[in-house]
Amino acid sequence: MVAATPTHQVRSRQRALLDAIDVAGRPLNGVASRLARSGIEDPRVAQALVAQGDALLPREPAKAFEVYSQAVAAGADGTVLAARRAQAAALSGNLDPAGRLVDELLSLPEPPDLGRAVDVAAEVWSRRGMLSRSADVYRWLGPDRIGASAPLAAIALVGCGDRAGMEGMLAAARPPTSPTLLAAVPTLVCEGLRETLESASTNAMGSLVRASDMMTASGSTLPMPMNPAALAALVALHLGELAVAESVTEDALAGNQGGAGCRPRLLLMRAWTAMLRDRPDHARAAITEARSAGDVLSPRDELFLRALEVGLARRTDDPPGLVQAWGRARESILHFPVDLFTLLPLGELLVAAARLRDSARIEGHVAEAWALLGRLGDPPLWTVPLHWAEVHAAILAERPGQLGPHAAALVRASGQSHFAAVLAAAGRVWVSVLAGEVDVEAVEIAARGLASVGLTWDGSRLAGHAAARAPERKDMARLLARARDLHPAAALAPEQVPTAPPGSNRSGTLVDDSGLSPREREIAAQVLAGRTYREIGDAIYISPRTVEHHVARIRRRLGASSRSELLARMRIALGEESWTS
Repeated sequence: MVAATPTHQVRSRQRALLDAIDVAGRPLNGVASRLARSGIEDPRVAQALVAQGDALLPREPAKAFEVYSQAVAAGADGTVLAARRAQAAALSGNLDPAGRLVDELLSLPEPPDLGRAVDVAAEVWSRRGMLSRSADVYRWLGPDRIGASAPLAAIALVGCGDRAGMEGMLAAARPPTSPTLLAAVPTLVCEGLRETLESASTNAMGSLVRASDMMTASGSTLPMPMNPAALAALVALHLGELAVAESVTEDALAGNQGGAGCRPRLLLMRAWTAMLRDRPDHARAAITEARSAGDVLSPRDELFLRALEVGLARRTDDPPGLVQAWGRARESILHFPVDLFTLLPLGELLVAAARLRDSARIEGHVAEAWALLGRLGDPPLWTVPLHWAEVHAAILAERPGQLGPHAAALVRASGQSHFAAVLAAAGRVWVSVLAGEVDVEAVEIAARGLASVGLTWDGSRLAGHAAARAPERKDMARLLARARDLHPAAALAPEQVPTAPPGSNRSGTLVDDSGLSPREREIAAQVLAGRTYREIGDAIYISPRTVEHHVARIRRRLGASSRSELLARMRIALGEESWTS
């Protein structure tokens, strides 16, 4: 019936309905949305839809975006609503439309709703992985116009290493426009971040956790360069406080903090905590959920995801998986400038690059990270995990000379941080082990200490590395047992390079108890050198098929159930011969 009615008659009847509702003094409510979908343009419909969108924006931004779009179709001023529509899109996880809206708005000579537009632009840039652009937007706004956005500006500026800029913005700050829970969140986040620059104490973590609690309790969202829960969990991980990282993340997920746009990041923080807790299955489940939480992960979340894949492959002794994960991560990091909030994945990628002899790919990013930290005064809370990653990288690259400065930095920071003290003790033990001095009790204490701050894999690796250098078989057995207790897969990780194999006596003279014949030892050395069966056959004048039979026999003699385990057992059986031949 309506479809057969001429449009002008439909519009006439719709306006008559609007007049009747006006006279009765009743709100339009759902009528406005139905009228807008029919194509009517009327200021009363537009005004009602804007009011509905404003009510939905803090808690249901996806619905708010739809309602704002209907309001524009009904005749509302699209320019006036642009910042609100952009906010709704960004908080829903739709960065591209949000970015287009604020770009068009900020290009105007006198953009309306300027503060909101700048805050949304800063969040979009941050989630795209370019926090420096977020800082640039706030610098463009300037202290004179910053108003209540000063704490948000400070977060972006400190994340880029601009401490002076942060202080300048805070000096020009105005109090929040309302005394609500949500209004207090940016200020509390900013206070927590400032505290992270002063010391490695837990004061900073407390401020950030409280900010996260307030954000969740408010049930609302607002544009921010960094989500409070994700930032609180990140700081907790930098302090080795895995229980805090886990609890703040789970509370935020349960309370739907930040809405759909923030859920993938929180799930990735859950995955990171699970990885450090040595729960790879839990970590992978969280990654899978993060991937399905939205259509496409933001570039910042993508970087964390790639670093997680690398970290899981490394910790579960999966060399093929590590190579594949590194290839994806290497491409991802090319698009991602370093900022303060990406040091955790950067450290993971630094260690993987050293293991795969591809450190040149990441040297520029690491140098950029140290420069940023230098501008902030080298705050221990942020530097300690990166120093620890540098220690690992130096060990893997067989460059003990590069290990010393980072071990010394950990010692200097140990007075301000329990986490740093644990890492410093472990660093001293690593140096001793590399020098051939294995104090079994010291190794065990250091390994247990690493496990106590969530670095179970690292502790196992230290014990396993020391076992390979222990001069006494009973010490070797004791340390290997400790390594297996902490993390079985890491105890004989292929990246370890034993210099005193199990078949060595106290003086280091080889006593071959591996059961391998001289020919098998020769072939094992060639396999460890990375040569193919054909290349080995050509070198020792046998066929590739014969080489394959020899390798199968070696696998049976050494009791290896996988290729990675075979390589590890070959290294232990051959000792230094496999690295000097």
